[in-house]
Amino acid sequence: MPAPVVSTQTARAGVRGERIGAAMVLGSAIVWSFGGVLARMLDIEDGWTVIFWRSLFAALFLLAFMLLRDGVRGTRALFADMGMAGFAVGACFATASTSFILALAYTTVANVVLIQASVPLIAALLGWVLFGERVGAATWVAIAAVICGVAIMVSGSLTGSVSPLGDALALLIAFAFASATVITRRYSDVRMTPAGFTGAVLAAGAAASQTSGFAVTAGELGILVVFGALNFGLGLALFVTGARLIPSALAALLGTAETVLQPLWVAIFHDEIPGERTVVGGAIVLAALLCHLGREMWRQRRG
Repeated sequence: MPAPVVSTQTARAGVRGERIGAAMVLGSAIVWSFGGVLARMLDIEDGWTVIFWRSLFAALFLLAFMLLRDGVRGTRALFADMGMAGFAVGACFATASTSFILALAYTTVANVVLIQASVPLIAALLGWVLFGERVGAATWVAIAAVICGVAIMVSGSLTGSVSPLGDALALLIAFAFASATVITRRYSDVRMTPAGFTGAVLAAGAAASQTSGFAVTAGELGILVVFGALNFGLGLALFVTGARLIPSALAALLGTAETVLQPLWVAIFHDEIPGERTVVGGAIVLAALLCHLGREMWRQRRG
């Protein structure tokens, strides 16, 4: 019996979907990369206060987005259909966002960034072990190049006060984000925007139980609206939509663009010029991402 033939139109639709997914995940990394710039604009001592307001505005943005796009009935259906997979993704986002603040109290930013560079590797391994998702040799090479590049970026500032607890929390961030990526890809038929909303609500609830107060100035509130609605909320919406359409390893790999862009935006907006190692490491990460994306586009065109 002859094997079924996939029509050219179906193949092109699949390629188009992967390109759209890759663009959305890359867009989420770009949106998230402005987080450092926005955080520097705030003069709030209690980090839990920032987490609370940021998560609250992210949740409101995502809820408004779903209501405008799908209506009240459609939004209810989205929450009903997300199931345990959606709740798990939301819990992963909440874990990653709260663990980030806790990790910084015990270890350096450099250690956190370096450990988070393992997200593509963890996502690839989880997808392969749990769901048999194939990872090509070129993707493994790109992942290794990204980890090396980030290691060079932070190698000049790895000294300082660190602890096993801080590094363990940083590793928890990486596992949580990688798990969210793999689950989103595995349940690609489930729209995960409600999961992003759930994660923001969980993070806001955790912050509310820990913060010393909720008072902020009018100017700080305006920055927090942008920080939460656009930086956090829009980034989540782009990521959970795009990650459904591409392999888990590629989604996590594209997410590392945030690591490269954050120092660039801080240098432009706050005159904090990055060091030589940051520039060299960032160039390696960027080259790895561009080469991998270029290879994937060339492969799809040949196919």
